[in-house]
Amino acid sequence: MARIALESLGCKLNQAETESLAWQLRDRGYVIVESAEMADVYVLNTCTVTHVADRKARHLLRLARRANPRATIGATGCYAQRAPGELESLGVVDIVLGNQEKHRLAEVLGGRSDLPGDPGRRLGDYRGRTRSLVKIQEGCSSYCSFCVVPYTRGEERSRPPEEVVEEVRHRVGAGYREVVLTGTKVGAYRWDGEAHSGLARLVAHVLRETGVERLRLSSVQPGDLTPDLLSLWADSRLCPHLHMPLQSGSQAVVERMNRGYSIADYERAVSLARQAVPGLAVTTDVIVGFPGETEAEFEESLRFCRRMGFADIHVFPYSARPGTPAAALPGQVDERVKRDRARRMLELARQSARRFRQELMGSTALVLWEGQVGHSVWSGLTPNYVRVFAESERDLTNRLLNVRLVGEHGRGLLGEVVYGG
Repeated sequence: MARIALESLGCKLNQAETESLAWQLRDRGYVIVESAEMADVYVLNTCTVTHVADRKARHLLRLARRANPRATIGATGCYAQRAPGELESLGVVDIVLGNQEKHRLAEVLGGRSDLPGDPGRRLGDYRGRTRSLVKIQEGCSSYCSFCVVPYTRGEERSRPPEEVVEEVRHRVGAGYREVVLTGTKVGAYRWDGEAHSGLARLVAHVLRETGVERLRLSSVQPGDLTPDLLSLWADSRLCPHLHMPLQSGSQAVVERMNRGYSIADYERAVSLARQAVPGLAVTTDVIVGFPGETEAEFEESLRFCRRMGFADIHVFPYSARPGTPAAALPGQVDERVKRDRARRMLELARQSARRFRQELMGSTALVLWEGQVGHSVWSGLTPNYVRVFAESERDLTNRLLNVRLVGEHGRGLLGEVVYGG
């Protein structure tokens, strides 16, 4: 029986697609193992959003070949879509499938005579996580000037609502307590081809038609936060956490990025969301060192992020992507300047995240426990995506339990589990 290790780099959409591949392969009778285990097949679902992601993919593929020289090595995803020849030239990859082809992975592996066993016996459920990611749409038509994703993912396409609901039901039936709805651009979801966004309608449909205990959105844009969508947080199963990429807090830089909104639009959307959703955590992405970014523009971005009080900030030094308009812009920022600006933004991110966590201390939260991280120490997440650690002699895996948040622990909080009652 062939043993297959799957690993994913990059966004939650990649993770969702890797999870779907695992289900397909399991249903064909393959044994799914962790990426660190010995396997007959290693598949890496790649990301190409930065040159660092490309480099990491190449490194992991070479590591897989060294781990088992006789294994079949596969590369799928965005890097495989953007530069298949580059991956093939590494000399360690046997299968390269871009985004339009990776759904064929089980079919391609089924045709290889060098794999052991008989992939045809159904195995038990694959339960590698406490939360499951379900893709609702793919593609982006926004064409931000720095982003390669529209070129690797294509135009926006949405899955039929009943297909999404059925997949959520399937994951709930397999034991998952939380489901994350994800996509390239979640707010671009269209309900049965309608011209306007159907995200609010889909979320309401999933909440109404499934028994999911916790539902989360992977990311949104300012224009996605309509009154209809915000009203759905009246259902406590919808997690009070929004990841809303900002990319820059400078109006001039946002315009050069072709983000399609103003800084005022962004701030207004966050304000409306916080008014509508008590205890909301807003997290974001910020790029530093975008072409032409002056020190004054960077300082403007710092001030805006400080004012917004984000629960967390993911910081990325700008990385030129082949074929994107930003790669040809004048004023490319020196790498040393990028590193310095990333350091300063990261320091702000740490301060901002800590303030948000401190505001939660003394309260009680419903934590979904993911697993054990030390002797009698467990790790889980609150609905607003704060990491919590607690001691317990009981097995807390995949349990939803109330927890008193009593102290700080690194980049998370310490909790005391409240049993019974």
